[in-house]
Amino acid sequence: MKDIARQIRSIIATVEPQLSRMNHDDVGFKPAPHEWSKKEILGHLIDSAANNHQRFVRAVNKVAAQFPTYDQNEWVRIQRYNEAPWPSLVALWSAYNNHLSHIIECIPADAESSPCNIGKENPVPLDFVIKDYLRHLRHHLKDILDQQA
Repeated sequence: MKDIARQIRSIIATVEPQLSRMNHDDVGFKPAPHEWSKKEILGHLIDSAANNHQRFVRAVNKVAAQFPTYDQNEWVRIQRYNEAPWPSLVALWSAYNNHLSHIIECIPADAESSPCNIGKENPVPLDFVIKDYLRHLRHHLKDILDQQA
Protein backbone atom coordinates (compact mmCIF):
# COMPACT_ATOMS: atom_id res chain seq x y z
CA MET A 1 0.00 0.00 0.00
CA LYS A 2 2.91 2.33 0.64
CA ASP A 3 3.80 2.24 -3.05
CA ILE A 4 0.28 3.29 -4.05
CA ALA A 5 0.39 6.13 -1.51
CA ARG A 6 3.73 7.21 -2.97
CA GLN A 7 2.30 7.10 -6.50
CA ILE A 8 -0.64 9.29 -5.49
CA ARG A 9 1.71 11.86 -3.94
CA SER A 10 3.86 11.78 -7.07
CA ILE A 11 0.79 12.37 -9.25
CA ILE A 12 -0.21 15.35 -7.10
CA ALA A 13 3.29 16.84 -7.30
CA THR A 14 3.32 16.50 -11.08
CA VAL A 15 -0.28 17.33 -11.94
CA GLU A 16 -1.22 20.09 -9.47
CA PRO A 17 1.06 22.68 -11.13
CA GLN A 18 -0.30 21.72 -14.55
CA LEU A 19 -3.88 22.09 -13.34
CA SER A 20 -3.07 25.41 -11.69
CA ARG A 21 -1.73 26.82 -14.95
CA MET A 22 -4.85 25.95 -16.94
CA ASN A 23 -6.88 28.79 -18.40
CA HIS A 24 -9.77 29.49 -16.04
CA ASP A 25 -12.14 30.18 -18.94
CA ASP A 26 -11.31 26.94 -20.75
CA VAL A 27 -11.80 24.62 -17.76
CA GLY A 28 -15.55 25.31 -17.68
CA PHE A 29 -16.08 24.50 -21.37
CA LYS A 30 -18.42 21.54 -21.97
CA PRO A 31 -17.58 19.73 -25.24
CA ALA A 32 -21.23 18.64 -25.49
CA PRO A 33 -24.28 19.13 -23.24
CA HIS A 34 -24.03 15.58 -21.86
CA GLU A 35 -20.23 15.66 -21.39
CA TRP A 36 -18.35 17.03 -18.40
CA SER A 37 -16.11 20.07 -18.45
CA LYS A 38 -12.64 19.86 -16.91
CA LYS A 39 -14.08 21.45 -13.77
CA GLU A 40 -16.73 18.75 -13.61
CA ILE A 41 -14.18 15.98 -14.20
CA LEU A 42 -12.03 17.32 -11.36
CA GLY A 43 -15.17 17.65 -9.22
CA HIS A 44 -15.93 14.01 -10.00
CA LEU A 45 -12.43 13.11 -8.79
CA ILE A 46 -13.12 15.01 -5.56
CA ASP A 47 -16.36 13.03 -5.17
CA SER A 48 -14.44 9.83 -5.84
CA ALA A 49 -11.94 10.78 -3.14
CA ALA A 50 -14.78 11.48 -0.70
CA ASN A 51 -16.53 8.19 -1.37
CA ASN A 52 -13.32 6.16 -1.30
CA HIS A 53 -12.19 7.90 1.89
CA GLN A 54 -15.30 6.43 3.54
CA ARG A 55 -14.67 3.00 2.01
CA PHE A 56 -11.04 2.90 3.12
CA VAL A 57 -11.79 3.80 6.73
CA ARG A 58 -14.91 1.66 6.95
CA ALA A 59 -13.06 -1.33 5.49
CA VAL A 60 -10.40 -1.14 8.19
CA ASN A 61 -13.29 -1.24 10.68
CA LYS A 62 -14.83 -4.15 8.72
CA VAL A 63 -18.04 -2.21 7.93
CA ALA A 64 -17.66 -1.34 4.21
CA ALA A 65 -19.40 -4.35 2.67
CA GLN A 66 -22.76 -2.57 2.73
CA PHE A 67 -21.55 0.93 1.90
CA PRO A 68 -23.95 2.65 -0.52
CA THR A 69 -23.12 3.37 -4.14
CA TYR A 70 -23.32 6.88 -5.55
CA ASP A 71 -24.71 8.33 -8.75
CA GLN A 72 -21.72 10.21 -10.13
CA ASN A 73 -23.72 12.27 -12.62
CA GLU A 74 -26.13 13.44 -9.93
CA TRP A 75 -23.28 14.33 -7.59
CA VAL A 76 -21.67 16.47 -10.30
CA ARG A 77 -25.00 18.06 -11.25
CA ILE A 78 -26.05 18.85 -7.67
CA GLN A 79 -22.69 20.38 -6.73
CA ARG A 80 -22.50 22.54 -9.88
CA TYR A 81 -18.76 22.30 -10.17
CA ASN A 82 -18.76 24.54 -13.25
CA GLU A 83 -19.74 27.42 -10.97
CA ALA A 84 -16.88 26.79 -8.51
CA PRO A 85 -13.57 28.64 -8.76
CA TRP A 86 -10.95 26.48 -10.49
CA PRO A 87 -8.16 27.25 -7.97
CA SER A 88 -10.43 26.09 -5.12
CA LEU A 89 -11.21 22.82 -6.92
CA VAL A 90 -7.51 22.19 -7.61
CA ALA A 91 -6.59 22.89 -3.98
CA LEU A 92 -9.35 20.62 -2.63
CA TRP A 93 -8.43 17.81 -5.04
CA SER A 94 -4.78 18.07 -4.03
CA ALA A 95 -5.43 18.23 -0.29
CA TYR A 96 -7.93 15.37 -0.36
CA ASN A 97 -5.58 13.11 -2.27
CA ASN A 98 -2.68 13.93 0.04
CA HIS A 99 -4.92 12.89 2.92
CA LEU A 100 -5.93 9.67 1.12
CA SER A 101 -2.28 8.81 0.55
CA HIS A 102 -1.74 9.16 4.30
CA ILE A 103 -4.75 6.92 5.04
CA ILE A 104 -3.55 4.31 2.55
CA GLU A 105 -0.13 4.23 4.22
CA CYS A 106 -1.81 3.63 7.59
CA ILE A 107 -3.92 0.67 6.48
CA PRO A 108 -2.81 -2.45 8.32
CA ALA A 109 -1.92 -5.43 6.14
CA ASP A 110 -4.63 -7.55 7.75
CA ALA A 111 -7.29 -5.07 6.55
CA GLU A 112 -6.32 -5.25 2.88
CA SER A 113 -8.69 -8.17 2.28
CA SER A 114 -11.64 -6.49 4.04
CA PRO A 115 -14.75 -6.48 1.82
CA CYS A 116 -15.93 -3.23 0.23
CA ASN A 117 -19.08 -2.47 -1.69
CA ILE A 118 -18.36 -0.35 -4.74
CA GLY A 119 -21.67 -0.90 -6.48
CA LYS A 120 -21.08 -4.44 -7.62
CA GLU A 121 -23.19 -7.46 -6.70
CA ASN A 122 -20.47 -8.81 -4.44
CA PRO A 123 -18.06 -6.79 -2.32
CA VAL A 124 -14.42 -6.70 -3.39
CA PRO A 125 -11.28 -6.60 -1.20
CA LEU A 126 -10.02 -3.24 0.03
CA ASP A 127 -6.71 -3.65 -1.80
CA PHE A 128 -8.65 -3.94 -5.09
CA VAL A 129 -10.58 -0.75 -4.27
CA ILE A 130 -7.36 1.13 -3.53
CA LYS A 131 -5.67 -0.05 -6.74
CA ASP A 132 -8.81 0.81 -8.70
CA TYR A 133 -8.86 4.28 -7.12
CA LEU A 134 -5.36 4.92 -8.47
CA ARG A 135 -6.37 3.63 -11.93
CA HIS A 136 -9.50 5.82 -11.92
CA LEU A 137 -7.51 8.87 -10.81
CA ARG A 138 -5.01 8.43 -13.64
CA HIS A 139 -7.76 7.85 -16.20
CA HIS A 140 -9.62 11.07 -15.44
CA LEU A 141 -6.50 13.20 -15.03
CA LYS A 142 -5.47 12.03 -18.50
CA ASP A 143 -8.89 13.18 -19.74
CA ILE A 144 -8.32 16.64 -18.26
CA LEU A 145 -4.72 17.02 -19.41
CA ASP A 146 -5.23 15.54 -22.91
CA GLN A 147 -7.99 18.07 -23.62
CA GLN A 148 -5.50 20.85 -22.93
CA ALA A 149 -4.05 21.13 -26.44
